Amino acid sequence: MLRNPSSVPPRPTAWRAVALAMFVCGWGGNQFTPLLLMYRRLGGYSALSVDAFLGAYVVGLVPGLLLAGPVSDRRGRRPVLVAGTAASAVASLVLCFGGGSAWPIYAGRLLTGVAVGIAMAVGTSWVKELSSGADRALPARRASLCQTAGFALGAGVAGALAQWGPWPMVTPYAVHVLLTAAVPVLLLRVPETRPPLRGAVSPRRGLLRALPADLRVPAPARRRFRLVVLPMAPWVFGSAGLAYAVMPQLVGFRVGDWGLAYATGLTVLTLGMGLAVQPVAKKLHAAARAGRAPVAAMTAMLAGTALCAANAVLLSAWLAAAAAAVLGAAYGIAVVSGLLEIQRMAGPDDLAGLTGVYYTLAYAGFLLPALLASLSAWLSYPVMLTAVAGAALLCLALVATGARVTAPAGTRG
Repeated sequence: MLRNPSSVPPRPTAWRAVALAMFVCGWGGNQFTPLLLMYRRLGGYSALSVDAFLGAYVVGLVPGLLLAGPVSDRRGRRPVLVAGTAASAVASLVLCFGGGSAWPIYAGRLLTGVAVGIAMAVGTSWVKELSSGADRALPARRASLCQTAGFALGAGVAGALAQWGPWPMVTPYAVHVLLTAAVPVLLLRVPETRPPLRGAVSPRRGLLRALPADLRVPAPARRRFRLVVLPMAPWVFGSAGLAYAVMPQLVGFRVGDWGLAYATGLTVLTLGMGLAVQPVAKKLHAAARAGRAPVAAMTAMLAGTALCAANAVLLSAWLAAAAAAVLGAAYGIAVVSGLLEIQRMAGPDDLAGLTGVYYTLAYAGFLLPALLASLSAWLSYPVMLTAVAGAALLCLALVATGARVTAPAGTRG
């Protein structure tokens, strides 16, 4: 099979439209999170139901992350990301008009997950391919910063509108639809970096046949992947789930009518810290001793989970904020260092596929709040969060050992 070479060299600023698509998809993905208390109070949904809404989002992410990358490797980045951005707007329309019933919420969250999965797998790879310069860590930082900024602002604006604006179950989603509407058109002007393959007799059959290879970690990097990336990745969004899904529900009674604003504040604090520390992650990753960034990320994870376990007993709104700040710092270091590890392992033909694998593992951690809610009928939150902190300690030991006994993969391609 052959590729049609692109005759249009990418502009130095071409990556910005792709980053904007990642931003609005991230906005749509996280605007729901601070509204969990609103759905409990105004919609009458149980804690298990609202955590299941988060779970539906993760279920949608998996095909978006694992299939969109390989499809874009073969059929082009542009059509896949255009479809993902449009799906993000459609998902908000469904949520806008379906808040009174659980099934439209599940459907909207599922479609939102698909859109965010496409944005993360395809957008991250496209930004890397459109970026130029000697700083090899720059594309990963650009992608992560734009996605995280979308997560933070989406949550902040949606929470503020739900707390103080009219029609709290409608207005946040309407704002996102307006923001997203023009972005697919902007993407049509971005140069294609992966022109479609020519000569495939059956594109669908060829894609399915090649999918295992597209999602396979290259042999020289597999040991480091197992020992460093695999134990760290689920904590990327596991930390976020603890900070702004579990903590607000535990201490919400402390803040009374300000519960929605408080949950929004924790979300913005977590992701704001994640944004602030990402330059630190780059410096740690570039340090002479390989693996310093993943070890730093897991050390912060351990500290944050220990604060959550303590706060399950103390139930302090202030301690919850401190835990969110620490977990946000851990998130920021982990997401950047994980992306840099993957980009060193992958070649040009499997970059999007491996990026999707990484984000799938990372988002598995977002199921943690639903798991804790389902187990709460038998176990108390102090017991469960102490066990979570113990798991973080075990993963820290694995990452530290793996970073010491393996070398980072060389940049391929």
